[in-house]
Amino acid sequence: MVAPFIVPRAEHSISRKNIDPDALKVLYRLRDNHFTAYLVGGGVRDLLLGRQPKDFDIGTDAHPYQIKKLFRNCWIIGRRFRLAHVKFGQKTIEVATFRKNVPDTPSDPPVEETTVVASVPEAPESASASPIHRDNTFGTPEEDAFRRDFTVNGLFYDISTFSVIDYVGGLKDLEDRMLRSIGDPKVRFVEDPVRMTRAAVFAARLDFRMDDEVRAAIAQHRKLITLASPARLLEEYFKILRSGYAEASFRALLETRLLELVTPELKSPSEEFWESLARLDDYRRRFPSAPPQLTTPILVGALVSPLGLLSRKAADAGLGGDGRPPERFSFGMLPIARRDLERLRHINQLLPRLADPNLPPRVARSIVNRPAFDDALTWLEVFSDSPELVTYWRVAQRERGEQAPGPAGRSAEGDRPAGRRRRRRRRRR
Repeated sequence: MVAPFIVPRAEHSISRKNIDPDALKVLYRLRDNHFTAYLVGGGVRDLLLGRQPKDFDIGTDAHPYQIKKLFRNCWIIGRRFRLAHVKFGQKTIEVATFRKNVPDTPSDPPVEETTVVASVPEAPESASASPIHRDNTFGTPEEDAFRRDFTVNGLFYDISTFSVIDYVGGLKDLEDRMLRSIGDPKVRFVEDPVRMTRAAVFAARLDFRMDDEVRAAIAQHRKLITLASPARLLEEYFKILRSGYAEASFRALLETRLLELVTPELKSPSEEFWESLARLDDYRRRFPSAPPQLTTPILVGALVSPLGLLSRKAADAGLGGDGRPPERFSFGMLPIARRDLERLRHINQLLPRLADPNLPPRVARSIVNRPAFDDALTWLEVFSDSPELVTYWRVAQRERGEQAPGPAGRSAEGDRPAGRRRRRRRRRR
């Protein structure tokens, strides 16, 4: 049992006015129903650093189905470990039950778990049962703190006393601007190789130094990153691109030699690639959080367009000059969805037309109704130096939307062409 270091309200900088009101609503309701509830993880870290948190995650001793009883707008997700997602419109507050700590020594003999999750309905005997992993049972706040990845992410904020609770030495590392692993990093990175990329990205985003043990563990085990799930790595890349610190993060991944293993095409990135990421960061930092305009096709384009990979692979596939993406496209280990490549192709087709001063009026009126028009405008806003062009097309889009006839001569209130009535069908005798 480790005695936590507790910082009272008067000695830290976290204020409730900086916490999302919906997150406070969840915390208060859990507390009022006699459950322990803490703000946990990166939200506490960012508040202590004076940053605006990206997410507000909550840890509690309430079981998932107990949480669901308190919130009608709650959905239970996850197979190995159930999480509660409390929805407020488009916003999601993630509520997780405290987890049991994972032993540091991978050579430990397997332990038979007899813990039964009481909040999960019993399955019929005929149902196939999956094994219960040791890290998927509920635990205490202390155990939950020690199972997290880095010390600066293991801090808790107690809504009942307004104090900060530190089991893992995260406050000292925040003060020293040091990124340190909870437990032996050589063991933690073998457990989950994606933690190596997160270490590099956190250090770059927070402007922290990586602990010597963390650096040594990455150097020793970096090749394990190739065993990680490609879909999960792709999601990590998208998180980086939406963070506002994409350039710094990719430079850190390049320095640790993780980048060349996941995406060998970026072993020696060009200046155009870094310029693309810098422009993306400038646009993202105009907003308090990632804007919906940064769609997946735009993020994919920010990565592959400066490298000319898409057109090169299309040519290799013998697809001619129509610019169509190949049937299958992989960026290193990362599988890129064909629908995103198709939307990116449509964006590239629209860009020359949007910049054409001699565009016929009929084409200009119809172009604002193209499915890729909004993405093309966002692309211009992010990667071009023509704000007046973006303004012109925004005005044209708004004026077109206010006109009574809909697109392509259709009425605004239906799908039938304006001025034509649908002929009634005669009933058969």
